[in-house]
Amino acid sequence: QVQLVESGGGLVQAGGSLRLSCAASGRASSIYNMAWFRRAPGQAREFVASIMWSEDITYYADSVKGRFTISRDNARNMVYLQMNSLKPEDTAVYLCAVAPPSTRAHDYWGPGTQVTVSS
Repeated sequence: QVQLVESGGGLVQAGGSLRLSCAASGRASSIYNMAWFRRAPGQAREFVASIMWSEDITYYADSVKGRFTISRDNARNMVYLQMNSLKPEDTAVYLCAVAPPSTRAHDYWGPGTQVTVSS
């Protein structure tokens, strides 16, 4: 099992920045990929960004490309999401997820952190 805890959410004005953090514990030595998803009110969960644990490969949703940056700290089992030029449509609960090597699917999820962007 892998436990995940997100932090860093909050209220920010449009155009502002936030940095989200996600700490992985438990069997965190087995990580293939870590990712951020988000879920806005009344909408389905959507992919935001992901990063491979052993390679410098990142993926981004088109809606955040150029504004958000995902990074990791393997020694601390942490993943970060730097969010710049925030827009009201970025308002959502942001969730961290881990894909283990055995499934390569995002099987483990954190409870999420709320990000609210005011116009």
